[in-house]
Amino acid sequence: MGLISEVLLLPFAPVRGSAWAIRQVLSEAERIYYDPATVRAELARLEERLEAGEIDEDEFDRQEDELLDRLEVGLGGGAGTGEGTAR
Repeated sequence: MGLISEVLLLPFAPVRGSAWAIRQVLSEAERIYYDPATVRAELARLEERLEAGEIDEDEFDRQEDELLDRLEVGLGGGAGTGEGTAR
């Protein structure tokens, strides 16, 4: 049965291959997005922007909260994305 199903599904091979590639790209993008080192670097840049007067305290607090949420997920303390990306 396996050989027959493979032959019958052969026309869909490009779609399955594309779906796999998309999943790989999405997985890597999420890994980078939630990477603790990346988030910490963004927090440092955010603090520099505050000290330089580029943003006000309210904007700093809002962005800091978002980054800290990402850091929590990246460190495995959050709920994750539902795709198994939280470690």
